[in-house]
Amino acid sequence: MKRLLRYLGIFLALVVLIVAFVAITAWPNIGAWPSKTPTAAEVTSPQWHGRSFANPAPMFMNLKGGIWQILQSKPGEEPDAPVPTMDSSALYATPPTSGLRVTWFGHSSSLLEIDGVNVVIDPFWSERASPFPWLGPKRWYEPPVPLDNLPRVDVVVVSHDHYDHLDRASVQAFNARGARFIVPLGIAAHLIDWGVPKEKITELDWWQDAHVGALRIVSTPSRHASGRLEAHSDATLWTGYAFIGPDHRAFYSGDTGMNDTFADVGAKFGPFDVTLIEDGQYDEQWPDWHLGPEQAMQVHEEVRGKVLIPVHWGLIKLAHHGWTEPAERILAAARCSKAEVLIPEPGQAVEPTTHPVVPRWWPKEPWFTGVQHPIVASRDGNPAHKFDIPVCR
Repeated sequence: MKRLLRYLGIFLALVVLIVAFVAITAWPNIGAWPSKTPTAAEVTSPQWHGRSFANPAPMFMNLKGGIWQILQSKPGEEPDAPVPTMDSSALYATPPTSGLRVTWFGHSSSLLEIDGVNVVIDPFWSERASPFPWLGPKRWYEPPVPLDNLPRVDVVVVSHDHYDHLDRASVQAFNARGARFIVPLGIAAHLIDWGVPKEKITELDWWQDAHVGALRIVSTPSRHASGRLEAHSDATLWTGYAFIGPDHRAFYSGDTGMNDTFADVGAKFGPFDVTLIEDGQYDEQWPDWHLGPEQAMQVHEEVRGKVLIPVHWGLIKLAHHGWTEPAERILAAARCSKAEVLIPEPGQAVEPTTHPVVPRWWPKEPWFTGVQHPIVASRDGNPAHKFDIPVCR
C-alpha cells in the first residue's frame, strides 16, 4: 500500500507539473478572459444575444471522425518542398505609383498601402497559430518580409480573435512601432492585456466606421465565430472591412461563410479596386464557416470587385485540401466569370490597378474541382437549404 501511494503521489505530481507547464506557456497568448459584464457597446449591438455574439444565420457543422481528425495530415495538404517567397523591403522606400499596393505575406496577413495610408491586416509573424509555442499549426516558411522592414504602419486592423488572425507577438511589435488598432467589439480587452494603450484602440460593430487620415474604414458583416480558448465561445465579434480612400477602394472579407450581406456591401461602398477574399481552409464538414474558392468568386462579384487577391491559404494547414488547391480552383472560377485574379508570391508587392502579370509560382499537384468536392453554404444552418453558387466545369 505504501508503494502504491508513493507511485500515486509521483503520478499526481507529474500531472500537476504538466498542467502548470501547459498553462504557463499558453497563458500569455490567450489574452484577456471574457468579462462576465458586457460593455455598453456589446449590449446595444444587434449581434449581441445575452451572453455572446451570434450570426443572423446559424452555421452548420458535422465533424465526422471528431475534432482530432482536423489535426491529421494527408499527402499533398502541406508542401514537400520550400515555398517560393519574395522580400519586397526595398520597394517600401517609394510609395506606390498608382496609389494602391498590396503585399500578401501568406494566410490572411497583408499590407495595404492605399492613398497614403498604410494598413496591416491580421498580422501573423509568429511560428504557430496556437496559444502554445511548441504545438499547433506551424507556418511553412519564415515571414517573407521582416516586420522591421515594413514601411510606416498607420493602423492595424484585426478581423477576429482566432490565433491565425490575432497574434500576440505581432500585436505587441506593432504597438511598439506606434500603430493604431481597429478591431471588432470585445477584442480591445485582449490588446489592453498585451500592453496596447486603450486610447490607441477603436472597436467597431458591423456597419460602423473609423477614419485614419483620409481613409475611411468600415466594419462589414461576416459569418463566422470567435474564441481564444475554444471555437464556440463567441465573446468577441468577427468582421470584414471596407477601405474607402479619396481615390481607391479595397475590401477584405475576413473569415466568413457565404451570407446575404455582400451585395449590400457592394451597393454601399463598391466598386472596389481590389478585394482580399478568403479562399482556403474550407471543408465540406463546415461549409458555413469558410467560403472556399467558388463562393469567394461569388463574393468578389457581389461586392463589385475589380481585381481579386485570394487570401487565407498558402502558409499553414487548417483543413483537408491540397495546399495548392485554393489557387487552382479560384483560377478555374475566374475563367468562367472572366474576373481578374492576382496570386502574388508571398511577400511580393503588387499594384492591382496596373494589372501586373504574376507568373505561376506554386507547383502543379493533384487537386479536386468544385464539382468533385463542392463547398456550398447553407442559408440557415440547414444543409438542405443551400445558396445557389455557380461552379465552373
